[in-house]
This record gives sequence, C-alpha cells and structure tokens, in this order.
Amino acid sequence: MDLKVGDKVVVITGSDRGKEGKIIKTLRAENKVVVEGVHIVKKHQKGNGQTAGGIIEMEAPIHASNVMIIDPKSKKRTRIGHTTDKNNKKIRIAKKSNEKLD
Repeated sequence: MDLKVGDKVVVITGSDRGKEGKIIKTLRAENKVVVEGVHIVKKHQKGNGQTAGGIIEMEAPIHASNVMIIDPKSKKRTRIGHTTDKNNKKIRIAKKSNEKLD
C-alpha cells in the first residue's frame, strides 16, 4: 500500500464516491485506510465515570483500492509511481504530473 497518513485522497467507488479528505489512519495488515469525513458510521458507546454514553458518529475504515491520491498540481486523481532522487532514495511521484508527493 502506497498511501500514507496525511495524503489527500478522493473516494472512487461506493456510497461516498467523489468525496475528498485526508487520511487519518492506515491499517496496513487489512489494507484499509480511514479518511476524515468519509464513511461515517454511528457507534453506540456505553458511558463511564468521565464521559456520558450515547450514539457517536465516527469514520470507519474503507479499502485502500477504493481511494486514489489527488495530484498536487492538477488537483485530479492519479496513480502513484516510484522513482529515485539524486541520493538514490526511493520517492513517490504522481503519475499524471511527475510531481513529488510528500
């Protein structure tokens, strides 16, 4: 999985198709990501001494194949490629514009 925390992505399939957001968590073992504002689910949480119980809304993980990274130059979705820089360090690039991704 080439996605990292902080990447701006767009959802390409599912009920949240077209929504954009930042990745806030990656689950590498399950090949899933959590994107802010996408795939909101309601969770029933029991109260304890400090917090009140109730129904809270939270982001649920979605499969990494259902999101694509946003190209920093053209602001459209793109695939991720790999290349090496001058110091022979592997870096990620956007396929559409050849821009370096953070």
